Formats: sequence, structure tokens, C-alpha cells
Amino acid sequence: MMSNWLKNWFESQKQTRKFHPSWIVLVVTLTLVVAGIVWIPTSLVLKAKYHPLPTEHSSSASGQNAAQTGNVPTVIGQTPGPVKRGPETMVTDFTPPDPDDIPAGEFGDVVRLGRNIFNDTQTYARGYVGNGLNCVNCHLDAGRKSDSAPLWAAYGMFPAYREKNKQVNSYEDRLAGCFRFSMNGKAPAPGSKELIALMSYSYWLAKGAPIGVELKGRGYPKLDQPPQQPDEGRGKAVFEANCAICHGADGQGTQVKGRYVFPPLWGNNSFNAGAGMTQIRNAAGFIKANMPLGKGDTLNLQDAWDVAKFMNGHERPPDPRIQKQ
Repeated sequence: MMSNWLKNWFESQKQTRKFHPSWIVLVVTLTLVVAGIVWIPTSLVLKAKYHPLPTEHSSSASGQNAAQTGNVPTVIGQTPGPVKRGPETMVTDFTPPDPDDIPAGEFGDVVRLGRNIFNDTQTYARGYVGNGLNCVNCHLDAGRKSDSAPLWAAYGMFPAYREKNKQVNSYEDRLAGCFRFSMNGKAPAPGSKELIALMSYSYWLAKGAPIGVELKGRGYPKLDQPPQQPDEGRGKAVFEANCAICHGADGQGTQVKGRYVFPPLWGNNSFNAGAGMTQIRNAAGFIKANMPLGKGDTLNLQDAWDVAKFMNGHERPPDPRIQKQ
């Protein structure tokens, strides 16, 4: 009925060919009808989608009701932000490149020089060494071995603040400190060929490693405290049974043709009192993971702490930072 009426009305309007006010009423009415058809469903969808979350008070109340009735409501919570991690919690596995892959050319030559200095410090950096040690004595396998303060794990963690000198150190500063303390010598000048070579070797070993991320095997293992307090007497027995065969009954190392093949552990030809190895926790961690040489992780926890205490109970060159009175 309605559609026939509209049709007849529209035909009559065409025949008059004159503007009629009822046209405006028709257009406005149709526009409102179409708008209503579109707006009403859209409004319902938006209300369902963006229904406000309950306040803390109402959430608590609904939780209490759920506990009483046994009905567990659906809980909508905020998505947690990213967990903030420091270097100590970001542990990543890494394998350094093979020495045979050192590149040719000038850069490769400097990397090889760094490796030579590291393995035979007595020859390639003799002017900066004051004892009988080589860098490789405390950083095994040419600075490659995990849990032996490997170079590839240290390189990407600098610059860093060090409690030892209470300032931010570059990697070059860190290497220079090794000459001063572990080698009981003097630090090469910044930018010297020795430090450039050692930095280049470290950089090459760390090729592909993330920067600022703790790599698995960095430094020495952080051991748990032993069942008993470390004891020098027990440590002496451990030393005699496991260490003296290489380092000598007197701890002065083993020489062949005037060169140490096994380093002295105390005395004038060993590291001085400012070296990191004089901290018993460092010495115990290194010993537990690496000693006896080739048989690492065979000493038990107590033995590692005891023998570290014994080793560091002997005299050695003084810390150069301490002025003699």
C-alpha cells in the first residue's frame, strides 16, 4: 500500500514539473531513516567492545563475591611491560672464531700480534712485564676458554664502571691494568702498538657477539660458599696432592731453559697483591673450573676454596697503589 502511494505521488510530482516543499520533507525523512539504520548497530558494537573496566574497588568486590559463590569471573588485566634486565641476568652462549680464521692483510697482522703478545708476553711485551707470567696463564687457551676470563666475553662489556679504581674504564684501561697488577709491570701508553694489538685480538675473538650482554663463561665462576671456612692447612694438602706436580712444591713454577712452562703462584715472579687473583673468590672460581690443568671441575667445592686460601696466604709483590711508609 505504502509503496503504491509513494509511486503515484512521485508520478504526479513529475507531471506538474514544479518544485514542491514536500520534496524536502521526503529527502530529510529518508536521510534520517538511513542514518538510523547505520548508527544504531554501530553504537551497540562500540559499547560492547569498549566497555569500561571495573575500578579497583568494584574488582575487589566482585572477587569477594566470586570467592563466596564459587563463580570465578573473567579477569582482564593490563599487559605487563618488558622486564628490565641488567647485564648480570642476560646470559647468552657464544663461541669465538677459530684461530685459523684470522684474516689476511694488515688488520689480520695486528690481530696475530695481539695473540702473540697474549701467549708469549715475555717476548712480545717484555718491557712492560715485571714477573715471569704470560697473559695466557690466567686466561687459558689464548684467552678463548670459558670460565677462564676469556677475552671475547670481556670485550663487549666495556666501557664500564670498576670498583677497583672507582671510575668508568675503557677496555684499553682494563688491559693496561693487567700489566700493572697481574704482570707486576707497567702499563703501556694509551694507543701503543701492544694495547692496539691486544684490543684488536679481543675484538676479533668477540666477532658476532652482542655488545653489553653477559656471555656465558665470562670471568671466573661465582662459587657458592664452602661448607666450612677456607683453611690453609687443608689447602696445603690439596696443593701437594694436585698442584705441586706442575707448580713445584714451593709454588715457584716449573722452568724449561729459563722459561716458565708452569707459572709461579707466589713470590717475586708471580702476580702482585693488587691483582684480581688475590681475591680468594676469584682464585677459587678459577681453580674449580680449570685446575688441575686439563682436569677442571674435578676438585670439590671445599678443596677449591681451601687451596685458594693456601695460595693467597703466601707473600707476593705489593700492590703498587699502596705507598710504602
